[in-house]
Amino acid sequence: MANSTFAEVQTSIFEIVSGLARETNAINLGQGFPEGLEPPELIEAAVQALQAGPHQYPPMMGLPALRRAVAENARRFFGLDADADNVMVTSGATEALADCFFGLLNPGDEVIVFEPVYDSYAPIIRRAGAVPVPVQLSPPDWRLPFERVAAAITPRTRALVVNTPMNPIGKVFDQDELRFLADLMLRHDLVAICDEVYEHLVFDGARHTSLFALPEVRDRVARIGSAGKSFSVTGWKVGYVMAEAKLLGPIARAHQFVTFTTPPALQAAAAVGLGLPESYFSGLKQALQRRRDLLTDGLNRIGFVARPATATYFAVADVAAFDGADDDLAFCRRMTQEAGVAAIPLSAFYEKRDLRGYVRFCFAKRQDTLTRALDQLDRWRSRA
Repeated sequence: MANSTFAEVQTSIFEIVSGLARETNAINLGQGFPEGLEPPELIEAAVQALQAGPHQYPPMMGLPALRRAVAENARRFFGLDADADNVMVTSGATEALADCFFGLLNPGDEVIVFEPVYDSYAPIIRRAGAVPVPVQLSPPDWRLPFERVAAAITPRTRALVVNTPMNPIGKVFDQDELRFLADLMLRHDLVAICDEVYEHLVFDGARHTSLFALPEVRDRVARIGSAGKSFSVTGWKVGYVMAEAKLLGPIARAHQFVTFTTPPALQAAAAVGLGLPESYFSGLKQALQRRRDLLTDGLNRIGFVARPATATYFAVADVAAFDGADDDLAFCRRMTQEAGVAAIPLSAFYEKRDLRGYVRFCFAKRQDTLTRALDQLDRWRSRA
């Protein structure tokens, strides 16, 4: 017999779309597979670490060098006052999320999540015995709906999940929104699990700010980062959690029974990456911003309606001009099969699929990949 939580979960939309892209030989702008952005220094550091060893279990909390590097990078770029004792290494950010949910939630707890929402949150929250409570953000500006968030709080609310910069819409929570959430946390005795994996991928002079930076709620925040996103090596699955001891303790106890450790050579390389000069991080932003503009401008010329994302790998496009049936999943299947370009339906990020008419394209691709995709979409549009 299957576990009741996972028996009800469908195959991930990312696997469905990527599988269809493989079957049809389509250009995959669905899943967040970056191209040509890996820093050579990082790859060389991984090679050297593999050759040098050791190859046995590293410490459960992570290599000391990586834990220090996470804290130092957070201090250097985001002004966060933390040290290695505040950091635990995980096998990817999704594992970090699971550790936080398993370590901090009890059966019956309610957890506020903001839709559109990364699809792993709800199943893991439910498997922890808790209840996800979605609060929808709405296009086109995706502002946090203060009144609806406040109304969603009940005596059983235990936590908020705050994804900033936000996948899939590229939103960065501003100071007013973070201040509002911090006040809620204090008023209702809540914790925040902050998914900040796109912390270094913020454009147009915008600045990422973490709830962990607010002294009054710092001890209520577990902050999650990802080497895979910061260094375009998503297959490495190296993540980390930053929190004060009273939260990090139970999170670590969950971690020890989930993966326990992460490959030491990849940890050593991630430590090198986090210590790269500011020119690397600014260069990554500039490269992604150019790719964002290429894709967004091209989509708008073809007839989509796309605003430039403030952060992440993704551009969200209104497909009303193409999708008379208002079925973004069917539209994405048709676009993949007929135009040879794959994207993700935004409704997949809503539990009830009740926001239609938008799709998510990944722009973390080589320029020639994006240009070919736009050419194919333009030809498809002309045939329609």
